[in-house]
Amino acid sequence: MKEHRQKEIQIGSLTLPNRIFYAPLAGCSDYPFRKMTAKYRPGLMYCEMVKMDALVRHDQGTYHLLDFSPDMYPIGAQLCGSKPSIAGQAAKIIENLGFSVVDLNCGCPVDKVTKDGSGSGMLKTPELIGEVLANMVAAVKIPVTVKIRAGWDESQINAEEIVRIAEQAGAQAICVHGRTRMQGYQGPADWEVIKRCKQAATKIAVIANGDIVDGVSAEKAFLETGCDAVLVARGTMGQPWAVEDILCHLSGQEPAIRSLEDCRTALYEHFQFTRRYHQDHRVCVDMRRVGCWYLKKSAGTRQFRELISRASTLQEVNDLILHFPLGEEQPLLN
Repeated sequence: MKEHRQKEIQIGSLTLPNRIFYAPLAGCSDYPFRKMTAKYRPGLMYCEMVKMDALVRHDQGTYHLLDFSPDMYPIGAQLCGSKPSIAGQAAKIIENLGFSVVDLNCGCPVDKVTKDGSGSGMLKTPELIGEVLANMVAAVKIPVTVKIRAGWDESQINAEEIVRIAEQAGAQAICVHGRTRMQGYQGPADWEVIKRCKQAATKIAVIANGDIVDGVSAEKAFLETGCDAVLVARGTMGQPWAVEDILCHLSGQEPAIRSLEDCRTALYEHFQFTRRYHQDHRVCVDMRRVGCWYLKKSAGTRQFRELISRASTLQEVNDLILHFPLGEEQPLLN
């Protein structure tokens, strides 16, 4: 069983190198973020979620979110939308752009997404999920996958039903986040729901998501749910090497110990990727959050945040990253 967790995985016609996937994180999984994570070879990574409507009307900002480079393969794109009439067209655009996988988002909990029935709003209409997926499957040759939550709220836990619907629609994998829409990102993820989803599946791959941040939690998720793969989300922020650490742990080895200086070096590399891709003002703004991801264990994190939030030029950001006194490492509270 332990060896199984380290092997390749087949999703439809696609063979993925390992079972540790990186989630699409809105506002985070941009091109520079993915350049950093590509170095550590997750089994699959995703671009930020894009809206079907914007894609089919050829909105350039939406296409910009889907930029990727060859070193990012295998790579997935995630669609958000609840209109079966355009689902196939949107999926076909994704395939034509060269993506490895196209995913349907039925898990995003934010109001501006759910108000029109998209994202986790689709959990209220499981049959519609099936219809949208079926249209996507019919339009493309690449694998179609779907990401869901346990349910809308505690009174509507319907993930198992959606697993069966997605499987019947032809989806090749389903990612189950063990929280409800009403939970958002609060409270523990319910892995028992994921376990039941795996038991309900006959051929569709089940990917576990929620509270998986390192090797220990990934191994526990595999053991407790029987899942085929795990999706790491917030655990990748400031830790592009998460997949490497998890695979080390699963193979019985100790993950590399990374010092604060190692984290500084990684942050500087992320900064260089960002300045080569985004305009100067965007780089300064992005580094305000990205910098704190990498340096969260430093005793000086709060002061660093204050200083970088006032930095208005690339040179200021550059100097702050390279020369800020990091101080002692602080333990992180789970």
